[in-house]
Amino acid sequence: MHSQKTPRNGLSCKMVLQAVGKVLRKSKTKPNGKKAPAEEKKHYLEPEYTKVRVMDFDLKDLVALPTKEIDLNEWLASSTTTFFNLINLQYSTISEFCTGDTCQAMTACNTIYYWYDERGKKTKCTAPQYIDLVMTFVQKLVTDEEIFPTKYGKDFPNSFESLVKKVCRYLFHVLAHIYWAHFKETVALELQGHLNTLYAHFIVFVREFNLIDPKETCIMDDLSEVLCAPLPPHPHNHVTER
Repeated sequence: MHSQKTPRNGLSCKMVLQAVGKVLRKSKTKPNGKKAPAEEKKHYLEPEYTKVRVMDFDLKDLVALPTKEIDLNEWLASSTTTFFNLINLQYSTISEFCTGDTCQAMTACNTIYYWYDERGKKTKCTAPQYIDLVMTFVQKLVTDEEIFPTKYGKDFPNSFESLVKKVCRYLFHVLAHIYWAHFKETVALELQGHLNTLYAHFIVFVREFNLIDPKETCIMDDLSEVLCAPLPPHPHNHVTER
């Protein structure tokens, strides 16, 4: 299932809207009520937000192929499916704010993403339409036994790596859009630590196995370099005896 809206700790829609409202009132709006262009400032790069994570350890160790006995394709399949589920869940937390009115195009930074169907036809979609197409496409893939086999001894298709790369590219688009268009809502929900950790984990993973062309992810390089760098050690409290 995709784009499910699940109540988080009993948080009501009214409470969420009130919290989001407090944050959004600080932002500038145009006379017609539409938000000012997001490129005015990248709030997600502010240190008070980038330092928030839900865990702190070496992500490179986490994404590396555990042992030589584990098949690379099995590791890619398992990791890709996990990232799909986590990114889908992360998007579901702000999906009610991502509408055809608020997000009339699938944007991130100065980039507009278009959907290409199986025949290569290019279509401009609203962000929720695009993301629904992404999640539907990916779920169909990861549940297809011919592409993502789960039975022992069943071979992966020759097209497996290219399909994983396609999935990762789509998932990156979703993450980039969340940061670009819905970071304030994420902060209002106090989920920026989860988003930062998920994004850093995903970027380190795709870099480790060369799954996305750097030209594709360069629009978020400023954030990637901050989040993928190890956090500084916590200062120790020094007690001075008198």
